[in-house]
Order: sequence, then structure tokens, then C-alpha cells
Amino acid sequence: MIYAENVLICIAVPLTIALMFLRGSNRRLILSFIAGMGACLIAAYIVGFLMQASGMNSEDTSIFLSPIMEEIMKFLPIMFYLMLFEPGDTELLQAAVGIGAGFATFENCCYILSNGAKSLPYVLIRGSVVGVMHLVTMVALAFGLHLLKRYKVFTISGIIGALSLAMTFHAIYNLLVSEPGFPTYVGYALPLLTALHLYSKTKKYLVKE
Repeated sequence: MIYAENVLICIAVPLTIALMFLRGSNRRLILSFIAGMGACLIAAYIVGFLMQASGMNSEDTSIFLSPIMEEIMKFLPIMFYLMLFEPGDTELLQAAVGIGAGFATFENCCYILSNGAKSLPYVLIRGSVVGVMHLVTMVALAFGLHLLKRYKVFTISGIIGALSLAMTFHAIYNLLVSEPGFPTYVGYALPLLTALHLYSKTKKYLVKE
């Protein structure tokens, strides 16, 4: 048994001290990373409570509950940043990347500490697939919010639509990897292929800035 709070403290304290020596985009990335880890911890609390309250097993929870709560908890800090500071598009993307990376890193650390590192291929898959999935949903969400602002349709329905896409992608991934065999490999490939596609779009996106 591990205490996730202790893991969070061990990672967050050095990063918080590092903020003293950083400015600008570097500080933004570190703060977003810490926010992502905090979002992961809170999401785990909520999902665990809902799992016990609903009586769902772990597989059903990962498909029906986790995508909703985890994407909402990643979404809240990015919306707080957007509404309070009104960042530019590049700053919004940087914050989204930090939150996604922090969430994925903390989740992977806790998972491996709890379940063990079975083998190097297992660790590589865990890091390059599960980690990338959380990053991809946040980058896609940042693009969605960017488009809503560009076309002046930044409404509640538009925001919920962008968030729903992130939830759906997450749920599809969890559903695929829950089935052994070919669906699992499709699930593994999905975040990586999506990341490559978003990377090509990000290059154009940043050039415009």
C-alpha cells in the first residue's frame, strides 16, 4: 500500500522550490505540471468514492466513471487559467501540456508503486501509451478552446462539447485496452497516432503565433 499524498509531496516540493529560479513560460509549465498532479489525486479520490457508492467493479469504473471524472478534473485548472488570466493561444497550449503531463506522470508513478514494474516492455507501454493519452486529450482540448475563441462561439455548449470529445476519446481508449488481444493493440496505437497528428498541427499552430 502506498500513500498517494506522500508521492505528490515528494514530486511537488522540489518543483515548487524550482519556481524561485524560473520565470515566464518555464514557470507556467511547472505550475501547470503541479496542477495536473493535484487534479490526478482529487480525481482518484472521487472515482474511488463513486466506485464504492455505485458498486461497480474496477473494469466498469475505468470505462464509465474514470474518463468523465479525470477529464473534468484536468479541465478545471485550464478553464480557471483561461478565465482568470485570458492567456494567448500559445500560453493556453503550454498550460494544457503541463497539466496533461503532470496528471500522467503522477498516475503512472502511483500505479507502478502499487502494482510493481513487471518488465521493461510493460513500463515502456505504461509510459508511452497511458501517459500520452492524458497529454493528447489536454492538447486536443486546448485546440478545441482555441477554435471556440477564433470563431466566437465560446459558449457553455461549445465548452461542454470540447470536453465531451476528450471524455469520449479517453473512454474509447479504456474500452479497447480492457479487451485482450487485437483491441488492446488498437488501444495502444490510438494515443500515439493521435499525438503524431496533433504534433503536426501544433507546429503550424505555434508558427502562427
